[in-house]
Amino acid sequence: MDIILGNIATELSKVTGYMYPNEFELHWGILVVVYPYLTGLVAGAFILASLERVFNMSSLRPVYRLSMLTALAFLIVAPLPLLAHLGKPLRSYEMFLTPHSQSAMAMFGFVYAWYLMVVLLLEIWFDYRKNIVVWSRERRGLMKYLYKILTLGTTDISEKALRFDDKIGRIITIIGIPSAFLLHGYVGFIFGSIKANPWWSSVLMPIVFLFSAIVSGIAIVLLLYMVTTMFRWKRMDMACLNKLAELLLYAIIIDFSLEMLDFIQRLYESEESITILSQMISSRLFISLVVTQIILGTLIPALSLAWARFGKVPNEMKRLSFFVAALLVQVGIFSTRWNVVIGGQLFSKSLRGLTVYKLELLGLEGALAAGALLILPFFILYVLTKILPPWTKMETELKEPAKT
Repeated sequence: MDIILGNIATELSKVTGYMYPNEFELHWGILVVVYPYLTGLVAGAFILASLERVFNMSSLRPVYRLSMLTALAFLIVAPLPLLAHLGKPLRSYEMFLTPHSQSAMAMFGFVYAWYLMVVLLLEIWFDYRKNIVVWSRERRGLMKYLYKILTLGTTDISEKALRFDDKIGRIITIIGIPSAFLLHGYVGFIFGSIKANPWWSSVLMPIVFLFSAIVSGIAIVLLLYMVTTMFRWKRMDMACLNKLAELLLYAIIIDFSLEMLDFIQRLYESEESITILSQMISSRLFISLVVTQIILGTLIPALSLAWARFGKVPNEMKRLSFFVAALLVQVGIFSTRWNVVIGGQLFSKSLRGLTVYKLELLGLEGALAAGALLILPFFILYVLTKILPPWTKMETELKEPAKT
């Protein structure tokens, strides 16, 4: 008992100013931080894939299929943090079967089902259909039956049928672009529409969330492409890497500009909340916001990408700079989600006090559970790449005879 009281006294000693009793302990923890981070990776990876399919960026061809499978792997895991946060995940199925149209959070059931079942799975199936049919004929054992099931009974791979596949796939991709915007933009909308919280209440919140999602999606595909190519002992396509780095740099600049615009607007308005928000930034969020998000996660990657992409740099140094920059971007984007979710709960609604957040190691809301949810998509992606290999061009995969 004395130990418990001592721990409570220690935590209370970290609280500054006046806090309401129900504000001392944060209601949204690390799992709610992981959720927008995962959905951002989904939206960003899909948007990157659409650049090759819709806008004919041929240099991105080596990562097109990898981007699609990455989006699918992270999309499968995306709702799990919310389900775990509910406390009774088995009751969450009602949100998917009968979502409430007037609830922004419950609308996730509509958005998730549409994006997964209609957009992403259909586009992957149409893109791989010819390969699946050929594999169902060439493979042996269990994989042969798996590919037969994946054909869905459609085995026509004539030139006319393939043109139809390409046409439908392009249409689905065009539909998927605004769907990807909606998937992650609505997450920012949930926070931005909470008028009672001055840290979240901003019309730029959905846009900032969206562009940060594009940044994280491009960065994760760049990392995956470099790592998988290296482990397969293949030569990296420098044209593809240069284009990915260039797009990542532009996305970082736009995202950082929007965040600075939002910050400048808050300073210019100078509402009554500006004092407590300034105290929170200078004390509670200084490391995660100023050091991790802005310096390590934005400025250093941007300078590194600009130097490596547009300077006279050897390819070995370029690859190292791109890898480090993409890795730091992931740290920065996760810090962004942390600063939004956790930061918005650190100050009192009275605007006169600050509380603290203590991240536990064990438990459902602990660091290990969050880490497991962050690692799980990579295992799913590994399985997906074994079933639907994205590494080589379609002509090579089908082992077409070379012309003599």
